[in-house]
Amino acid sequence: MEGQAKFKCLRCGHEFNDSYDPKVIVERSCPKCKSNSVRRVKEAKESAKS
Repeated sequence: MEGQAKFKCLRCGHEFNDSYDPKVIVERSCPKCKSNSVRRVKEAKESAKS
């Protein structure tokens, strides 16, 4: 199930969106500084309060 996810460079702090499939391992590089220290930003889920 491929979709879009937000990624952040640990070196320069640049955030960007890229395609993401949890079943496929892809080495990404930052489009700004070309570092390969890129991690996916896990988005907080909305909690339903009743």
